[in-house]
Amino acid sequence: MHYPPRYHARMNPAPSADHDVAEHFDLAHLTPEFYADPYPVYRALRTHAPVKRMPDGSWFLTRFEDVVPVYRDPKLFSSDKKKEFGPKFGPTPLFEHHTTSLIFNDPPLHTRVRRAIVGAITQRHIAAMEPGLVKLVDALLADMAEQREVDLVADFAAAIPIGIIGNLLGIAPDERGPLRGWSLAILSALEPVLTPERSTNGNCAVTEMLAYLKELVDERRANLRDPATDVLTRLILGEGDDEPLSETQLLHQCIFLLNAGHETTTNLIGNTLQALSALPAQKAALIAQAGDVERMKVAVEEFLRFESPVQLGNRITTQAVEVGGVHFAPDTRITICIGGANRDPAQFPAPDTMDIAREPNRQLAFGFGIHTCAGINLARLEGRVAIGRFLARFPHYVLSGDAVRDSRARFRGFQRLPAAVNP
Repeated sequence: MHYPPRYHARMNPAPSADHDVAEHFDLAHLTPEFYADPYPVYRALRTHAPVKRMPDGSWFLTRFEDVVPVYRDPKLFSSDKKKEFGPKFGPTPLFEHHTTSLIFNDPPLHTRVRRAIVGAITQRHIAAMEPGLVKLVDALLADMAEQREVDLVADFAAAIPIGIIGNLLGIAPDERGPLRGWSLAILSALEPVLTPERSTNGNCAVTEMLAYLKELVDERRANLRDPATDVLTRLILGEGDDEPLSETQLLHQCIFLLNAGHETTTNLIGNTLQALSALPAQKAALIAQAGDVERMKVAVEEFLRFESPVQLGNRITTQAVEVGGVHFAPDTRITICIGGANRDPAQFPAPDTMDIAREPNRQLAFGFGIHTCAGINLARLEGRVAIGRFLARFPHYVLSGDAVRDSRARFRGFQRLPAAVNP
């Protein structure tokens, strides 16, 4: 039978550009355009392949409604990475670290370590940190005021969490210089593709960091501090009836604390200052309410949603299960796309628009369930104080050079963010 051309067009519509993007998406082959702006890709995947099979057999989730159940059930969706990281890292320092740290473990080790960390950074302890945080931020702002051009990452965003986590672990200020480099090298090894350079740098960083922390822990064992406020002392002593951590476990949790506390907050501050520079109406509204603590808290939640510092997470199924209408066998690897879920229009109206007054805001930047970031409230405090005080001091700042995005898929931030704070 002969059909008119328009009928064929309706029955067999031409694939859209978004459909093509979704069909050919592969975490192992990402483009510079993706690193610059991954959100159009996430949008294409949510629309055409929300549960997307990767060429390596793993699956990629971008819808909010699919991501939350995976976070919610740690028994069905394990965080233990030994099966995944064995082939990736081999018997190396990186394997030992990333299969021992809090984030890549299930109970009971996860429960023991998390309890010790959370017990030392309760809301009361965090509130007590605020004066010291304000002092640190103001000192950095004063230093920047004397410079013609600054790097908002190195001179500000990265210096804040290094100072705070350094204080929590009792690391002397003059010994904190290598911490950021070590952190970046270790976390970069978590990218979907492990290059020889990332492998070498990551393994060297773990080795050097362990050697430094061994001396720090030995000194602390000999001179224990108040476990109510000193996280390292608390980890050494253990929590209640919990068995104390082994030496290896203890050292790797210290690395995890430094890395996790540094990366999320650095990216939160840097991403926000870059985004606000391109959104003058939102920037002006934020400056107008900078003294309103509650409104600033709401704004920080939106910063976390709009440009999630951590974009990807991972789980592995422990038994047969269904997600988003797709059946997964046991030992199926899943990548959770936090950045995609946080831009899901089914959950967030106008998701690609920053709205500093957005409420409600169930953003997933800190994860969900038992693996919700242990330092969630500390990161929120750091973001609120740092961004609020920066805008109050430098309301007319402008980016003054080429911002350099960090070419990583798991973590979204900047390597450099040059700016003139007093243009």
